[in-house]
Amino acid sequence: MSEISLPEDATATIPAAPSEPWTLSPGPSPLAPGLYLVATPIGNLEDITLRALRVLASVDRIACEDTRQTAKLLSHFGLRVPTVSYHDHNETGRASELIAALKSGGRIAVVSDAGTPAIADPGSVLVREAIAAGVTVYPIPGANAALSGLIASGLSTESFAFHGFLPSKEGARRTTLETLRTTLASGQLESGSLNPGKDGTPTTHLFYETPHRILGALEDVVAVFGPHHRIALARELTKLHEEFLRGSAAEVLATLAARPSIRGEMVLMLDGTITQSQDNASTKTIADEVTHLIRTEGLSEKDALKRVAKSRGLGKSEAYREWQRTQSQKR
Repeated sequence: MSEISLPEDATATIPAAPSEPWTLSPGPSPLAPGLYLVATPIGNLEDITLRALRVLASVDRIACEDTRQTAKLLSHFGLRVPTVSYHDHNETGRASELIAALKSGGRIAVVSDAGTPAIADPGSVLVREAIAAGVTVYPIPGANAALSGLIASGLSTESFAFHGFLPSKEGARRTTLETLRTTLASGQLESGSLNPGKDGTPTTHLFYETPHRILGALEDVVAVFGPHHRIALARELTKLHEEFLRGSAAEVLATLAARPSIRGEMVLMLDGTITQSQDNASTKTIADEVTHLIRTEGLSEKDALKRVAKSRGLGKSEAYREWQRTQSQKR
């Protein structure tokens, strides 16, 4: 989860730095050549694993999303290992360089700023190229924000889907949620059940979200899934101010909206069940909203379209095309 960083007041949950460099007795054999995907803490440094520390201490170099962030982790444990930047903007070019070193028998670790690499963070490109080159890839498990949020959410853990970050633009975000809702409702109708997951359990849907976009995202969840849809929101996971908000979408939105400020990266989790009342009350189309505004407020078609486009975060041309498609279907 690339945007998570250590809070300023996290010292209460972080052990004191060792007075001597961190050491561990040698393993049964030297570290094998290959690519090591090392999970790092998402806030609390106690969540580093002994295996992760052994690997980080033994590799030839560490590819980091942000070398400055990784330097804090290495310094805390007294590790002195060469690092190289490996992030979204240089991932493709740097991967070629790292693959060449790996094919020569190198031992390289990949870390993100926090959590598990290649999960909404850089890493997947390098993994694919390493596999294609015949390089062994080793996952070194550890902290992950999505799974940490899920297991304490109270929602289904038998079946879940991770979608990464919601789109930053309002229109694209609304479209993503509308598509998900349509897919869920369609799947439930085809299965003949409102709970189509394994053993009758619904699929929980997980998204990462940022503090400055969370209110807009929750407003869209309320609009698309309904105010009573069950959700959970995990904030500041493993940190001093860790918090879970569980309940209806409207309740969670009201709680956050009442706060003067919102801090911390978040995991937004949606229950995968569309209730019968939700399914019967189908989401209004643009044409439905435009017609309603014309009839109830006496707006012109143009003004009604402008208002609907703004409320949905759409461009006027996009809203007009959807309006035209609906009108042609009625003819």
